[in-house]
Amino acid sequence: MQIDLNCDMGESFGAYRIGRDAEVMPFITSANVACGFHAGDPGVMRETVRLARAHGVAVGAHPGLPDLVGFGRREMHVSPRELEDAVVYQVGALAGLAAAEGVRLQHVKAHGALYNMAVRDAALAEAIARAVAAVDRGLLLFGLPGSEILRAGERHGLVVIGEAFADRAYEPDGSLVSRRKDGAVIHDPDQVVARVRRLAKEGVVRAVDGTEVTLRAGTVCTHGDTPGAEVLVRRLREALEADGVRVAPVGGTVVSRTPRG
Repeated sequence: MQIDLNCDMGESFGAYRIGRDAEVMPFITSANVACGFHAGDPGVMRETVRLARAHGVAVGAHPGLPDLVGFGRREMHVSPRELEDAVVYQVGALAGLAAAEGVRLQHVKAHGALYNMAVRDAALAEAIARAVAAVDRGLLLFGLPGSEILRAGERHGLVVIGEAFADRAYEPDGSLVSRRKDGAVIHDPDQVVARVRRLAKEGVVRAVDGTEVTLRAGTVCTHGDTPGAEVLVRRLREALEADGVRVAPVGGTVVSRTPRG
């Protein structure tokens, strides 16, 4: 058994500091780095890539909607063409900063509202997949199992990776409970650890109505801005390894080279 632990990172910008990146990074295997639209800025992006490289963590782009005020968690009306251009722009920007640090991107994962919109909207999912393929067909594409985004990625010849969420509640259809609803985020560390252990071993998670949802997931998402994130992620990794689960980047060996200069 093998599982990838990914985390949303690089969400600080300007004078604002968000998340516990330095504390969480040693325990994850893939970092989803914000690309400046919903969070992040060039300095934070490059610093996050540098931190990931130091810990042997694979780096992925985390493009979002242009919504710093709403942290990318509010739906916006964008055309497929606008979205395709925005994703190319964000992935390309991070790829350039990563190259300056001797790191090659492993994956792309949409953020927040964009992620959830692409679960059900085939046109937007197609735009994201088309953008990723245009930048680099070697990039992995993360998404919710059974979603439009994964189907679009497969049509464009991308390797797609099903993603589960450690601390998010599920609807019976396998979608995430909206953050506007109570109980959307699970705060009990013991419950989160138990869920992920079962997911890794059985591929099953319990939905809010008590039904069992089967998920084919190669990567599990954690959140660096959750209070106590570094303790939770460490516990998750220790529990998985104690169960005999190999915790490693979903893309295999982290691809890097000696930084320039």
